[in-house]
Amino acid sequence: MSSLRRPALVAGISLFAVSSLVACGAGGGDSSGPEADDKGITTLVVGASPTPHAKILEFVDKELAPKAGLDLDIKSFDDYVQPNVQLAEGTLDANFYQHLPYYEAQVKDRGYKFAHYEGVHIEPFALYSKKVKDVAALPSGAQVGINNDPSNQGRALELLAEAGVITLKEGKDATNATIYDVDQNAKKLKFVETDPAQLVRSLDDLDVAVINGNYALEANLSPSKDAILVEDAEGNPYANFLAVQESDKDNASLKKLDELLHSPEVKAFIEKTWSDGSVLPAA
Repeated sequence: MSSLRRPALVAGISLFAVSSLVACGAGGGDSSGPEADDKGITTLVVGASPTPHAKILEFVDKELAPKAGLDLDIKSFDDYVQPNVQLAEGTLDANFYQHLPYYEAQVKDRGYKFAHYEGVHIEPFALYSKKVKDVAALPSGAQVGINNDPSNQGRALELLAEAGVITLKEGKDATNATIYDVDQNAKKLKFVETDPAQLVRSLDDLDVAVINGNYALEANLSPSKDAILVEDAEGNPYANFLAVQESDKDNASLKKLDELLHSPEVKAFIEKTWSDGSVLPAA
């Protein structure tokens, strides 16, 4: 791994390297990227959501990385903000947890100088409830838990719109809709904006909640078994991918990791581990 990229992880780092890291800013990091040690092994520090991302990376680290000359140091995050913050700061070489709409919003809002590779897997959004068994049975005035993250809020609203529960204003869809863009709401649903990580815990207090795939998985919720409404996987634009600093996009080790994530072995692992369809290979 590059000593210029992770001063906290490498003993004996020079003052010059520390100064270089501090000066790098939001798009920081040196252009060389992660490098191999004297044994030819490149350590990559990768941030990921615990499920399924970290589990997929653990499989890669155990089964595929050694032959590729890679060693993965996997850092798990329970939120959607820190993996990009730490990638920008250079404490991560890559992160694996986000889809394109969220990524693009973060890059625009925070000025990150990132790049990304192709999608690895999809986690279908789904509507869950402990009170109703069918979306048609939603009572008037029902409380609907929904993401407070704009890039995922539109996705949740489109799921409800496609089921005929609501309609959205003209020109509004998964990419840009918010709760203020709901047009027709015959059941007078009340949308409760909630942090994505808290939606599962809020199910007892809500009538229904649209929950991100990774948080549903962590709570042992299966879209095929437990959900009353599931996002269509075909043509789904929300594939999760490996993101890196823009200056590192051509780094051989990071490209090799992305290649492993798209390998037949990883595809088979995903299909076997999440046979209920809660995680699907992107291709």
